[in-house]
Amino acid sequence: MNADQIRDMIAANLLCEHITLEGDGRHWFATIVSSEFEGKRPIQRHQRVYATLGVKMQNDEVHALSMKTYTPAEWAAVSQ
Repeated sequence: MNADQIRDMIAANLLCEHITLEGDGRHWFATIVSSEFEGKRPIQRHQRVYATLGVKMQNDEVHALSMKTYTPAEWAAVSQ
């Protein structure tokens, strides 16, 4: 899978205000901002993102995805 495909899958299944994705084709790093992260712990946020990729994570089409997840308010504070 390429970055556009992964980004599109995440965005199609999670309301994202901002999403960037970088990687080498096997190992990916995402920055994701979503109001759906409100009130969620980091592990819950990551699980929510992993769920958007479904079997792509399980069958190794997406080998590794690390991420930073933010609510819109958190993103506003760190991106100034």
